[in-house]
Amino acid sequence: MYQVLKDDVVSSAVERLIMKTYYVYILKCSDGLTYTGITNNVSRRYEEHQKGLNKTCFTYKRRPLELIFQQEFNNVEQAIYFEKKIKKMERKKEICFS
Repeated sequence: MYQVLKDDVVSSAVERLIMKTYYVYILKCSDGLTYTGITNNVSRRYEEHQKGLNKTCFTYKRRPLELIFQQEFNNVEQAIYFEKKIKKMERKKEICFS
């Protein structure tokens, strides 16, 4: 009985994590460079970047920023995969956001 309840709790926690909405977003910086990230709240994360809350962040000295792309995902693994794919394309100059 206890094992069944424990399995249900674990399954429920995993399901909540998987069913949460995630976003991959791209910011265009004032110097023309782009920043790609992942979050569960685009507007909150955008404001954090704009306000410069983290002085060590790539975007800190590149403000003001413009949100130029966002894509919604229901699975965090898919969002991470997509984010890495975009970053790889950016490094290879296969993608341009001008």
